[in-house]
Parts: sequence; C-alpha cells; structure tokens
Amino acid sequence: MIDWRHWHNEPYLVGGLIFLGWLYSILAGPWRARLAPAGTPFDHSRAACFAGSLILFYLAVGSPLDQIGERFLFSAHMFQHQLLVYPCAILFLVGLPEWMVEPVLARPALRPLLCFLFNPLICGLIYTLVISLWHMPDLYDLALRQKTVHVLEHVMFFGSALFYWWPLLSPSRVHPPASPAVQMLYLLGVVIGMTPIFAYLVFSDSILYPTYEFAPRLYPELDAAADQLLAGTMMKIVGLMVAVAALAWSFWRWSQERTASGRSS
Repeated sequence: MIDWRHWHNEPYLVGGLIFLGWLYSILAGPWRARLAPAGTPFDHSRAACFAGSLILFYLAVGSPLDQIGERFLFSAHMFQHQLLVYPCAILFLVGLPEWMVEPVLARPALRPLLCFLFNPLICGLIYTLVISLWHMPDLYDLALRQKTVHVLEHVMFFGSALFYWWPLLSPSRVHPPASPAVQMLYLLGVVIGMTPIFAYLVFSDSILYPTYEFAPRLYPELDAAADQLLAGTMMKIVGLMVAVAALAWSFWRWSQERTASGRSS
C-alpha cells in the first residue's frame, strides 16, 4: 500500500530545484546591479512567488502524492498535473522580473523563433496538443510504468503550461502579454480546444488505462470507472474555473482601457 514516508529525493529533482533557486538568488542578489536598472530594489513578492513555485513543484512530484497517482488513482494523478499546470506555472512566471529574462529573450538571434513560439495561437496549440497527446492510453500508461517517461511527461506538462500562461503573464517587454481583448479570445479558444480530451475521458465506455483498472482500490466505493470519471471532471471543472477567473481579470483590464481611452478622447 502507500508508504507515507516515501518522498522522492533523486538528485535530478532535488538538485534541479536547488539549482533554480540558487540561480534566481544569484541573479536577484549579487548580479542585480549588473542586470537591472540602477536602483532596482530586491522584489520580495516576486521572489516569494518563485520560491512558492519550486516548493509546490516538489510537493506535486516529490511527495507521496506521486506514488498515489502513479500506482492507485487516476484522479490523484490528475490533481498532481493540475498543480503543475496552474499554481506552479503561474507563480513561476509571476516570480520572474523583466530585467532577469530580457537579456536572453531580447537576443536578435532568438527573436524570430521566440516571436513565433510566443504567438498566442502557437502557445494555445502547444499546451492543448501536449496535454491531449499525453492522455492517449498507450503513452499515458507507458509513463506510469517507466520512470524516465514519467519524468519527461511532468517536464512537458510544466513547460507547456508556461506557454499557456505566457500570453497573460509574460514578464518581457520584447515578447509582452497579449492585449486583454486577445487574451479573452485566447482563453476561450483553449477551453474549446481542451473539450475533446475531456469528453474522451468522461464519456469513454471502457477503462482507458490498464494501470488504474487493475490497481488496488484505496477506497472500495471509488472503482476504476468512477475514478476515471472523477479525473476527467476535475480536468474540465478546474480548468474552466481557472480560465473563467483569468477571463474575468482580462475583461476588467479591457474595460479599464476602454474607459481610459473614452476619457482621453
């Protein structure tokens, strides 16, 4: 059964998170005077967001939640992925100040590629395709059986989530967020694009992933079919709630801009 004392401490996970935290500390501390405009103070709120992202990432993939999602419950695995896609990715981007990312993003050699990748249409496609393809039965079940593939899956989920949130939360002036009006259309488009995979999970007549079909039941009343239905419902409901909240924020910004332009005219 579940070993609640088992936390992942692999060097690539713990070392990678420590390296990101160390790099952020160096850039925001001793190197801030070289990279940031003169007099730029240390932004405690952004640093807290970035640290929160790293902590949540570890809790998502390093805590016993990973064991539950990998061996027992599809719904627990879905919750794990939603932690990566929503709070982890959002806090990561919010934690990055403009001056920290601009030296890389503003490089002339990278600008054409990044302009293409950060286009809202491409960002939405990357996110939708990555999430949808990884939920195909053969690939998803392979990730449950092979640790390396599972790690790749989580990295790609987090990476695609950064693309998903870029048109709304970009810290860059060279590749800025989309306008509020475009953001609203973008969010609606992603919700529509994610509907087929939600329907595939919820309305399937069979259990899609053998690992969960034959897994020991932690809760007798939550059989494999109910677990799959719960996971698919979580995907749609949580994703829709987050999208509606983001859409409301974009609508508020759009209305503020319209009001300001009306006053100026």
